[in-house]
Amino acid sequence: MDTTQFQQRKEALLSAHEALLSATNKPVAGGNGIYQRWKNPVVTADHIPLNWRYDFSQSRNPFLMERIGVNAAFNAGAIYHNGKYLMVVRVEGSDRKSFFAVAESDNGVDNFRFWPRPVTMPETHEPDTNIYDMRLTKHEDGYIYGLFCTERKDKTNMADTSAAVAQCGIARTKDLVTWERLPDLITNSGQQRNVVLHEAFVDGKYALFTRPQDGFIDIGGGGGIGWGLTESMENARVDEETIVHPKAYHTVYELKNGQGPAPIKTTQGWLHLAHGVRNTAAGLRYVLYMLMTDLHEPWKITHCPGGYFIAPEGEERVGDVSNVAFSNGWIRNENDEVFIYYASSDTRMHVATSTVSQLVDYCVNTPEDGFTSARSVAAINALIDSNEQAGA
Repeated sequence: MDTTQFQQRKEALLSAHEALLSATNKPVAGGNGIYQRWKNPVVTADHIPLNWRYDFSQSRNPFLMERIGVNAAFNAGAIYHNGKYLMVVRVEGSDRKSFFAVAESDNGVDNFRFWPRPVTMPETHEPDTNIYDMRLTKHEDGYIYGLFCTERKDKTNMADTSAAVAQCGIARTKDLVTWERLPDLITNSGQQRNVVLHEAFVDGKYALFTRPQDGFIDIGGGGGIGWGLTESMENARVDEETIVHPKAYHTVYELKNGQGPAPIKTTQGWLHLAHGVRNTAAGLRYVLYMLMTDLHEPWKITHCPGGYFIAPEGEERVGDVSNVAFSNGWIRNENDEVFIYYASSDTRMHVATSTVSQLVDYCVNTPEDGFTSARSVAAINALIDSNEQAGA
């Protein structure tokens, strides 16, 4: 490739990338009145900066090949910080290793651009093989905490090269640039995923939503969304986990479930976004559902709307792990608008927008799961009766 061709290819790459980053997003017409979906994914693998992927020196890279491939950008934690909408994105390379990178937007629905460098996450005495799915919490102690999954080889089963152990990694920061790594969370569970730090002290202690499981993939006989307290985050240890929302047969969370992002405080209680998994003939299906817990006792569920809140639709159902909607990040801004960042099929990030009032209304007034077909029909008939009485 001569110099002219090299420059032309470079300019074409830069132009296409800028067009993607500066594209305007639009709300999807219609909807259910609970939230507004937006047309374009907000972050994809193609959003990753070109200088993370290409060597732009013609002498070193005469064919201008991509040197470091990116497979996906998904499962992002989110925070509203210094007037900006920030996502700490799970970026997965073509080598299957994930790392964190911060993407920033002025309005929360488009024009997300990554900060100049990915997050340099310190390691513990036992280095991680892989890190992913960070939940962000701006805690009342003044730190921003990032709790994430740290994955290492299961050394008790060396013959199985896919056998792994997942635990909760912990880091904290003030600026999302420099991170202090703390020791991993200690619990009585063999594996931990989807651990979330509550934003406020409870009885003078740090409060955690956990998800104990027996195996790396299979949750085992227990599971569910747990609750526990720890004296400190410097050496976090939960000796007693209480399951506050268990799995349930023939629901959207029959196989496993876990807390999504940190709950949002409202005057009527805490809003929770969770994921639920059920089995199908085509494999596992991941959806999002909601809960509300008591304002003063945030481990006590007060409302649990039946069914799913968000499920993958259309092209969202296709990707590395199909039929998956997953969220570990949402943002409430100063206008009580809520930006729900969810990944589809372990591939890309989307946004849906709502308000605190809408989400509270949804949680309080949506019928709960009756756990049988007859009760589902009874709920529909009750709504029909109510509409007829109102002349609707």
